[in-house]
Amino acid sequence: MMRGRQTISDFLRTCVTPGDVPCVVASVANAGDLLYLEAFGKSAVGSNIDATPDTIFRLASMTKPVTSLAAMMLVDEGRITLDAPITHYLADYLQPPVLTKLNPDGTYESRPARRSILIRDLLAHTSGISYSFLNPSLARLSERGTPETALPLLHDPGAGWAYGPSTAILGRIVAAVSGETLDDFCKTRIFDSLGMADTGYIVPAEKHPRVVTQHNRNSEGTLLERPNPPKIQSRGRGDDGLFSTASDYVAFLQLFLNGGRCGSTHLISESAIRMMMSNQIGNLVVDVLLATNRSLARPFPLGARKDKFGFGFQIETQPSHPEMRSPGSLSWAGIFNTYFWIDPLKELAAVVMMQLLPGNDEKAVDLFRGFERLVYAG
Repeated sequence: MMRGRQTISDFLRTCVTPGDVPCVVASVANAGDLLYLEAFGKSAVGSNIDATPDTIFRLASMTKPVTSLAAMMLVDEGRITLDAPITHYLADYLQPPVLTKLNPDGTYESRPARRSILIRDLLAHTSGISYSFLNPSLARLSERGTPETALPLLHDPGAGWAYGPSTAILGRIVAAVSGETLDDFCKTRIFDSLGMADTGYIVPAEKHPRVVTQHNRNSEGTLLERPNPPKIQSRGRGDDGLFSTASDYVAFLQLFLNGGRCGSTHLISESAIRMMMSNQIGNLVVDVLLATNRSLARPFPLGARKDKFGFGFQIETQPSHPEMRSPGSLSWAGIFNTYFWIDPLKELAAVVMMQLLPGNDEKAVDLFRGFERLVYAG
């Protein structure tokens, strides 16, 4: 495994062109060592800036596993209880009702949920909370001015799996319980401990030249580059907004290969790590997600309709391709086509970072899947 580094590099180099995938940075590690880290293409096409191993990317939803780890650290310390309702930590939280019908005039009918949303529901996406861009009814309500926090639930808590901003609420709980901002908590408890010096919600001005630009693929398949703004920062939500590098993020993934240890120090107990890595949705499965706006995302995730979900991670239940990741592997992705997986059986973790829309872009997925095959073929 990982003997074919040159083959991997040759493959990635052929995938990267300004009209297909402008740049990629890929990283592979085992529990103790960084095995591969290479960059190809241009991080800013218009400015002719080469991508480098320390190019900084927008993680988008790859923020969620980090927030999930932060919450589980507090669970581990007895400061958060998995079966407690949200209101135990956020007294002002108003749980939405369950959507039963959307009327032609844009109003909706609903009923009270059968139980409260629990912390475990937020971690496993069984809360019933979903993003409006993934559901036509919620999209219509959002267009009519219903704020995200007031959108109705798609199902009773615990009765289904729906992907959405549950982790944003989880981030608010981490902040409330710890007495720190989510950014500060993650920095002191996770990023500093793991040496993730380029990860955070705000990119300092001196690092701006290292931040990749974003591209959007239009209906004709042409990529349009969006220059970076003068300030490169996000709102610091639990579900979105971190900036990071491939090497930083693979260091985060190594924590799970090491049972919560960083060197000789336990950042979190092995039992809490095992809980995150285990099926937490019972007989439910990860559903296929269809964006209402196809320019934003193609159907995702890979492995939908068969895989399970833990606390913060999708879990491979049966390999689609025997030559790829093992059953029990963890994964998720960001909408700008950043991807990762953790293979505990093979003691391997990998990160592939690109920066374009739509999410699950066909050319980006071809690159990612081709890379994965070569990692295991080596």
